[in-house]
Amino acid sequence: MKTISIIGYGRFGQVLHRLLKDDFSVVLYDRKGITATNLGANTRVAKDLQEVFESDVIFYAVPIPAFEQTILAHKKYFKPEHLLVDVLSVKMHPESVFKKHLKGLKTRALLTHPMFGPDSSAGGFEGLPLIMDRCTATPAEYLFWKKYFERKKLRAIEMTAREHDKLAANSQGLTHFIGRLLERLNIKEGRIDSLGTKKLLEVEEQTCNDTWELFAGLQHYNPYTKQMRLKLGTAYDALYNKLLPKSVKAGVVTYGIQGGKGSFNEEAMLAYIKKHDIQKLGPTQPCLILPYQGEHSPSPACAEASAGRSARRGVRKSLKYEIKYLFTSERVLRSLHEGDIDFGLFATHNAQGGIVHESVHAMARYKFKIVDEQEILIRHFLMKRPDVKTEELTRVIGHSQNFKQCKDNLAQRHPQLKQETGKGDLVDTAKAASFVASGKLPKTTAILGPKALASLYGFDIVDADLQDLGERNITNFLLVGR
Repeated sequence: MKTISIIGYGRFGQVLHRLLKDDFSVVLYDRKGITATNLGANTRVAKDLQEVFESDVIFYAVPIPAFEQTILAHKKYFKPEHLLVDVLSVKMHPESVFKKHLKGLKTRALLTHPMFGPDSSAGGFEGLPLIMDRCTATPAEYLFWKKYFERKKLRAIEMTAREHDKLAANSQGLTHFIGRLLERLNIKEGRIDSLGTKKLLEVEEQTCNDTWELFAGLQHYNPYTKQMRLKLGTAYDALYNKLLPKSVKAGVVTYGIQGGKGSFNEEAMLAYIKKHDIQKLGPTQPCLILPYQGEHSPSPACAEASAGRSARRGVRKSLKYEIKYLFTSERVLRSLHEGDIDFGLFATHNAQGGIVHESVHAMARYKFKIVDEQEILIRHFLMKRPDVKTEELTRVIGHSQNFKQCKDNLAQRHPQLKQETGKGDLVDTAKAASFVASGKLPKTTAILGPKALASLYGFDIVDADLQDLGERNITNFLLVGR
């Protein structure tokens, strides 16, 4: 009886042993040791690697990430009569490893991928697929093992390592990825599960029975799985967005902005609306129509577009818009993602204060399209409640950007005021102003922000144009969509 060795006695090593043990004398080896009993009359556990390589055929059932290091460590044992057979779930990687480390040796290699595991082969091997690539094996060796696998009722499928990995990325790679996604969703079996739901749960159970090491190996060592994951992500985004309404409200463009009422964000939003003639018009009045490049045009009339695109005059229904005051960039982008607004606007950069970190951090968490850019001059005013004397003020509250933009002037003209930035929604100066006006914040708190807040809440203006750059204090805003 021909003797073969199996290196690696994990989940698949045990399946491989079950396949081969009745037809060969089998030598088992695992660096972690093998404690299993009742291995069969034809099986023994090797005491060391030297005993393993007394066989002419050695199967490698080791984790994908450990494969090259294992081959390198075993290289000193290789002999001209040896045929090395891998059973990895990826094929271009072992092909490359074999060609690299067997160069100049007479030791040969055969590539295989049994497309089954302990779960799918529990009822037997008949009809299960096994991929084969001759690699450097002799024609006689290749034919022997092909006929053997076919005698075991397996479907031996011949293909190159490259062809295998291309196909496997969109079959096994995709299936395992979906299984792990389902695991993260933590879906439990329910009383009303349909057949389709049960099949999904079976996919989750089967794929997650395998180790994370196998899953990571499938994803990292097949050069085509990355593209599969990217396509899956793109398909998810497209399907998700397709389910969102083209417009939150029919005939109305809903804008969500980073600030509150009276904020610089509102000022930027209104400047954008004015620039593009987006306004409430009569049912037969002419309206500026800009071509919108994107899947979700907000309305038949006056769709948004980047500045500078060609426009034409036409007659349409009146365009209506509404502004939602969302206070933070995070909330703007989340609302856009969830379909609660059509477009979002937030500040990204100021000539003096630099990057608006709040916005940058939020942008890193969401996908969106840049529709347009808007910039405005930012003028800072120091304001207070009319029932408080200037000398009674103890602190000034505003966005962190406000203090960066007014650093020198505040230090020179109002050094006695403690500078504070609010938490949560109060990070927005307009929101903080409403709290000062209503008494939710101490009345001895001054506000540093846009002049509009003075009119809105009846504040007295203590000082004007505190921005260090004067007329050059420009802030950039992004208008974004899905």
